[in-house]
Amino acid sequence: MSNQKDLSRRDFMKLTGAVGAGSLFSGGRSLAQTTEGGSDAAKEGSTVPTRPFGKTGVQVSTLSLGGMFDIPSNQLLLKQALKWGVTHWDTADCYEGGKSELGIGQFFSKYPETRKQVFLVTKSDDRDSAGMTKLLNRSLERLKTDYVDLYFIHGMSKMSEIGPETKAWAEKAKSDGKIKFFGFSTHSNMEDLMIGASKLGWIDAIMMTYNFRIMHQDKMKAAVDACAKAGIALTAMKTQGGGSVKMESEAELEMAGKFLKAGFNDKQAKLKAVWQNERIANICSQMPNITILMDNIAAALNRTKLSAHDYRLLDRYASETCSSYCAGCAHLCESAVGGDIPVRDVMRCLMYFHTYEERDRARALFAELPESVRDRLDSIDFGAAERTCPQKIRIGQMMREAATILG
Repeated sequence: MSNQKDLSRRDFMKLTGAVGAGSLFSGGRSLAQTTEGGSDAAKEGSTVPTRPFGKTGVQVSTLSLGGMFDIPSNQLLLKQALKWGVTHWDTADCYEGGKSELGIGQFFSKYPETRKQVFLVTKSDDRDSAGMTKLLNRSLERLKTDYVDLYFIHGMSKMSEIGPETKAWAEKAKSDGKIKFFGFSTHSNMEDLMIGASKLGWIDAIMMTYNFRIMHQDKMKAAVDACAKAGIALTAMKTQGGGSVKMESEAELEMAGKFLKAGFNDKQAKLKAVWQNERIANICSQMPNITILMDNIAAALNRTKLSAHDYRLLDRYASETCSSYCAGCAHLCESAVGGDIPVRDVMRCLMYFHTYEERDRARALFAELPESVRDRLDSIDFGAAERTCPQKIRIGQMMREAATILG
């Protein structure tokens, strides 16, 4: 390995402060040439690295552009992401009420030559074949393309949601040239679904919650192992491990200082922790502005490995703040209260409100829950749910908070 200094956010900010982000690529200088040891960096390459995408035979960028933001109003961001090598783009039929797909279609209409550069992913909220066909055709029209590279069942939580009919549908969609690969995304009961999928023989890819909090747990390690052996491509999401509430942590303060001295911040360190597992093909990150995009790309380009001490810091932080993190095992807490309260969905709303500070999105998602659910949150006894929670989350307090600040 060369002793080059990789591109950090500081390098980005120096460059953009001098010439402006919009002109980064107009002067003929590569990103590598902005770092020390420019010639070595140029040999190494200055765009986001790629990895094999499971058994598909395709190489994808290790950083994926998550499309849950106002893409029609951020066309320049798409252009810059592509120039920086972020060629894996992820969207869904429901993101931004359909505007995410429309925005990508707008970009492809303006720059049709870029379609072949992008590994495009979208998702279906339907499970039956007729519904998936309808939604796929609508997605293709919105995206202004004849095919998508990967089509996901969106937000699976039980293996019973797919079966022989799903397999037959996926095979026909592939033979018709409308999709190249098929799989599912999951925020809940991820490990069981990953292990189940590894036994089917026809799932090409899975996108799951995966971060420093859960990556070392025995069940998750077994699930990743099973998928790797089956050749299933894995995309990690929710990699920051954000909780539903903010908690003070001495480990967090220590991490911030330690990582900054090494040339990256704690958020970048959390990405690097995931990338160091080479069986994870890439990370899907919502990057709605140039600053976040630059931060994440700088992390992808920085080849400094996290040390054993770095991992101990992350483990300590995870331990100190575990009662603020919903790990996605919704079947435990939800069944404890009769199965009619979507605890995980409410916690997700709180995550957007507190961790991501996207308060309008949090309230909009909360408003989509049935009124009968929203009206009952502050009156239900969640004691049984709290007793089943491995994270020891104060679920009742969280539900009452959601009713107060999101209602």
